[in-house]
Amino acid sequence: MFNSTDIKYQNRALEGVSRTFALTIPQLPQGLREVVGNAYLLCRIADTIEDEPALTHEQKREFSEQFINVVAGKESAEQFAKNLHAQLSTSTTSNERNLIRNTERVIRITHTCTPTQQQALERCVRIMSRGMADFQERASLAGLADISELDQYCYYVAGVVGEMLTELFCDHCPDTAEKYDQLIKLAVSFGQALQMTNILKDVWDDQRRGVCWFPRDVFNEFGYELNNLSEDHRAKGYIAGMHQLVKITHGHQINALRYIQLVPVHQPGIRRHCTWALGMAILTLRRIYENPTFSSGSEVKISRFTVRSIISDAETALKSNQALSDLFSRLSSGFQFYSENQEAIIV
Repeated sequence: MFNSTDIKYQNRALEGVSRTFALTIPQLPQGLREVVGNAYLLCRIADTIEDEPALTHEQKREFSEQFINVVAGKESAEQFAKNLHAQLSTSTTSNERNLIRNTERVIRITHTCTPTQQQALERCVRIMSRGMADFQERASLAGLADISELDQYCYYVAGVVGEMLTELFCDHCPDTAEKYDQLIKLAVSFGQALQMTNILKDVWDDQRRGVCWFPRDVFNEFGYELNNLSEDHRAKGYIAGMHQLVKITHGHQINALRYIQLVPVHQPGIRRHCTWALGMAILTLRRIYENPTFSSGSEVKISRFTVRSIISDAETALKSNQALSDLFSRLSSGFQFYSENQEAIIV
């Protein structure tokens, strides 16, 4: 059994570091929500290491390896937290610093999970941490080389999370496990659907940190150099490149819809968790498509009222796959480039 005090801390920490997942994770069935909440905080700790500008690439890789060992139970969580917290700058938010300081509490929950759950969590943290460290070492304002490199980056930061969640869902629900082979084929694309939406929305925040995750080949096709991004983001070539990335992202969102539809209707918690996250991503992407020259993420961020509307509309849609398709079409109105019967993305 999980320690109730640690679970209370975990719930508070989720609210502090993610508005979206603090909403969606509690929708999961009891016994699963605690593990998925823990998984998210583990990923957030890994992400905090990579985002801290005061750390050198060598320090980031060292702390990442330490964290991998902490999750695996091979190193002290207390010592790791103490060492990392001392290195954090004011660029890391107070909620993230608090999370690092309480790593030991998060890890206690991790080590209370079943062996199968722990294996899924450890694999995710290992692949994510090492992959992010590799990309951080070559990150620049020049962007990534091509769409293939973007796919690889998205796998490390989100696709592997999709795989982990699939393992956890199927371990918890035998009837969901019956669709494992189909789910796992779509899991990476589901994660990429959410991640690419964030990459598009956060382009200017990333610029301020000195990085760009856009693929150069997409923009080069329209005669636009990503090195000019900070000077001219209203050029026709930039708008065309943004619309192309929206189209690619939307294809992944169709795969995410297919993923949700594979989850049995009598597992409403899992379907609700996934549908809320996808709905928010779709409407964010729609705003980006309608305003590709936005200069701040706040311009395309959806409102709390919109979030409440998604939650309300999704409740009815959970009851049938046709209703989910109808909801997806309605939310995607104006930029639905693919039929749901097409193979939008090869996975």
